[in-house]
Parts: sequence; structure tokens; C-alpha cells
Amino acid sequence: MDNEFNNDIIELIDENGNEVDFELISSFELDDTRYAVVAPIDSDSDDAYILRVEQDENGEDIFVGIDDEDEFNDVVEAYNELLEEYECDDDCDCHHHHDDE
Repeated sequence: MDNEFNNDIIELIDENGNEVDFELISSFELDDTRYAVVAPIDSDSDDAYILRVEQDENGEDIFVGIDDEDEFNDVVEAYNELLEEYECDDDCDCHHHHDDE
């Protein structure tokens, strides 16, 4: 996948060679690897995609689909944990660790 990154909009080239604009929803690191959560701008669906962020030979970010099922499951789990931490406050009944504990 080729890409062009500009502010919060990422232009990706799909498998048919069409340019598709995505909004960058979030980015995070897991095990020293960067990931980006993106959603298509021109879509009525609530679909979002998680892509691995790598760098090309010029040091530019490129966005790569995650083919490995174990890696994908680990990334989804990590992202869901980040969402839980973001969405609740310190007095919640969730079972995750708060920074001040």
C-alpha cells in the first residue's frame, strides 16, 4: 500500500489502484512497532482499520496491512485496552491499571 500523509488525512491506494482517503483516528506503539487506526472518510459505515506503520527507504511513513493473525489479535487487544483507559475515569470499576495506583 502506498500512502501520502497530510495532517489527519491519509491517502492510501487500494488493491485496484484507486486512491482512498482515510482519517487517522489514533496511533500507538506495541512492542516497539507503531500502528495507526484509520477510517475511510467517504463511507457511511463505522469500519476502522489498524495498519502497521513502517518507513520506506526515504524515511517516509508507509502503512501496511497486518497479515499475521497473532499480531493482529495482539494489536486489537492493546488498542481496546487503550480505549478502555481513555473512556473511563479513575473511579471506574474497570479492572485495568490507573497511572496513579
